[in-house]
Amino acid sequence: MKKWITACFCAVALLIGQLACVQAQVEEVVSLGADLNEKQQEQMLELFGVKADEVKIIKVTNQEERDYLEGLVSDDKIGTRAISCAYVKPLPEGEGLMVETYNISWVTKEMYANAMATAGVENARVVAAAPFMVSGTAALTGIMKAFEEVSGKELDEEAKKVANEELVTTGELGEDIGKDKAAALIKEIKERVIRERVKNPEDIKKIVLQIAKDLNIELTEEQINRIIELMEKISKLDLDIDRITTQLENITQRLDDIRRTVEENKGLLQRIWDVISRFINWLQSLIERLGV
Repeated sequence: MKKWITACFCAVALLIGQLACVQAQVEEVVSLGADLNEKQQEQMLELFGVKADEVKIIKVTNQEERDYLEGLVSDDKIGTRAISCAYVKPLPEGEGLMVETYNISWVTKEMYANAMATAGVENARVVAAAPFMVSGTAALTGIMKAFEEVSGKELDEEAKKVANEELVTTGELGEDIGKDKAAALIKEIKERVIRERVKNPEDIKKIVLQIAKDLNIELTEEQINRIIELMEKISKLDLDIDRITTQLENITQRLDDIRRTVEENKGLLQRIWDVISRFINWLQSLIERLGV
């Protein structure tokens, strides 16, 4: 009888432990910049639609941000204070990444999603925000830290560093070729490198040039080499293409629209050129007939 009672107590304790674990995995986490004042913190919590006593709050320091960004981006984009904030809520398996931004000037939600998938952030609703306009480069640090807290999963350190490099590389490309095109370019190159398990720099270069051509994007030699260097690092991570594709499904439609627009524009340009060519040919034949 005593053994039976003990067994029951053990089973109940185990069940309670499992329920507590599940509860811990579904809570919302807010990452606040450590240098926000009290009013700014309240503003961020209101923006995220949560109350301080109903959500887990963690802080991110400027040094934590610098640990990932120093050497990748100029100091003016990192700043000297931790301002960027993030809200992370887990979603059911297979839902992928849903990203929103507020007061973020340099980084788009597509760029965040791409980098988050590289870091290993999965199935989550994420909001990157600040109380006033910021570049947004530092927000990824808070996103990753909040995801680790909410999921109980420690992200690979190298993957986090590469994810930050991906974010910065895409952002800098966006300054020259447009943010949407930059996000689409890096996403397509990354997925192909992972899918085909390409590691050789020359083979990566062929992929970069081909996809850039498909998207009607002109890259400088410096930009090409920067992308190759990034993709070499990505190729060394243990990334699953199926998981990457699932995580990015929510942003794929928008980036596919970009490719479709590019292809339609290329077709329009070709038709215009055909008309011009026919006119030139007609003009030449007319001149020949008139003997001019």
